[in-house]
Amino acid sequence: MVQIAVNIEDREERNKMAGAIISVMGQLFPYLRDIEDFNHKLWDHLHIMSDHKLDVDSPYPKPELEELLSKPNRIPYPQRTIRYGHYGRTLEEIIKAVSDVVTDEDREGASIMVANLMKRQYLTWNRDTVNDDMIIDQLKDMSNGKLFLEHGVELVNTNDIVSSIKPKSKPKMNKGPKKKIKKRN
Repeated sequence: MVQIAVNIEDREERNKMAGAIISVMGQLFPYLRDIEDFNHKLWDHLHIMSDHKLDVDSPYPKPELEELLSKPNRIPYPQRTIRYGHYGRTLEEIIKAVSDVVTDEDREGASIMVANLMKRQYLTWNRDTVNDDMIIDQLKDMSNGKLFLEHGVELVNTNDIVSSIKPKSKPKMNKGPKKKIKKRN
């Protein structure tokens, strides 16, 4: 259809044909009509399908061929190293944010919450048991001494964390004995 529209010599007929093609394209994908620039995309696709040879009165400007062929700008990947890989960058950012915002009276409660999160993250990647004192030391190290707990503070029980992390198995269906269906004559 697009090649036929390109070969039509009368501009008015070409415009009618382009409108019909856009209408058909819209009907083929009705679920895309909720997209913000739906018609603009259809007109862009029409120009691309015609190899930019279709000369019609489009309500939108033709997409530039150089813009379509150019590569997107490279997104820089963060080169920052993570001190404790099993905690991840997000937990480091949480610790930094909490240690900057927390007041003195809320410091212990925030420290316990973050330490429990650290223990959960540790057990997600390392299924062995973890020593709470190690978590407390790493919390102090990661927060530059701003968040700290006394050694011997009880964190969430390791068994509770591991049982909540374990993937649940599918329940077994009791099939029971098969019944024979009698045919009626």
